[in-house]
Amino acid sequence: MNIIIPMAGRGSRLRPHTLTVPKPLVPVAGKPIVQRLVEDITKTCDEKVENVAFVIGDFGDQVPKDLKAIAEAAGAKGHVFYQNQPLGTAHAVGCASDFLKGKTVIAFADTLFKANFKIDSSHDGLIYVHKVADPSAFGVVKLDEEGYITDFVEKPDKFVSDLAIIGIYFVKKGEDLQSEIDYLIKNDRKIKGEYQLTEALENLKQKGTKFTTGQVEEWLDCGNKNATVYTNQRILEFKKDEFAIPKNVQQHNATIIEPCFIGENVYLENVVLGPHVSIGHNSKIVNSIIKNTIIQNDSLVENQLLENSMIGNNVKLKGNIQQLSLGDFSEM
Repeated sequence: MNIIIPMAGRGSRLRPHTLTVPKPLVPVAGKPIVQRLVEDITKTCDEKVENVAFVIGDFGDQVPKDLKAIAEAAGAKGHVFYQNQPLGTAHAVGCASDFLKGKTVIAFADTLFKANFKIDSSHDGLIYVHKVADPSAFGVVKLDEEGYITDFVEKPDKFVSDLAIIGIYFVKKGEDLQSEIDYLIKNDRKIKGEYQLTEALENLKQKGTKFTTGQVEEWLDCGNKNATVYTNQRILEFKKDEFAIPKNVQQHNATIIEPCFIGENVYLENVVLGPHVSIGHNSKIVNSIIKNTIIQNDSLVENQLLENSMIGNNVKLKGNIQQLSLGDFSEM
């Protein structure tokens, strides 16, 4: 089994936190988004994952090393491919054509989920979905009476289905999907200037591939600051057993209301943290009350009443601000 993870986007809606690292490497509950995705997908596969192929942009020299380490920690071999132009989801998947062979999971790296299932690789194809209140903002699927997909519909103006595609797919024959992607690109079949994965899947369906759906209990987005803080909250809730406080955390008059993630070598003095706070390694929090907030590594936060906020790496923050999104290497 192979996994392909397209993650070449700039993450502009999550700026300033994506000015120094790509969005999938922004941490939630102490781990990068993409690491949590790889861990969750490998656990749900009913066969061993041999390869994880990441499709990235020009993110510098360190990011490929970090991604390969994430794959290796999950028991697979990591590979990095590049999408140099934003030409759509089908084009991104096709950039990793070396591993679009046989049984393949495709998972876009801005999606996390809560689910209790195994990906059943006996199916021709699976499209993972989640019921949403307003389908007009999503790609959705229609089903027949037997539960097979009859239509893929992008951002419908009128109601056709409330089953939104969450960005996780399984195909039994990856080479068949690659052929359809090649067809789109060779014939310049673009929709709004991009090659769309749903069109390649639609062509596969018309040629006899039977797609069914898998549903997740919870679909978590990391598209902007508020969504990422909420995702941090939910992961802290349903993985709370992961978050023991390290022994090298220094606590002086500190109250921690669980669930929280506290990194290594954190210093806490006269603080109330939580619930739903993540503090990165080597950060220092003094004279503050903080809840529902992400603070990354090597930062100083002092004299704060902070809620629903996101603070980057190497930040120095003093004063009294209630809600904030502050990027790396900032002082305020």
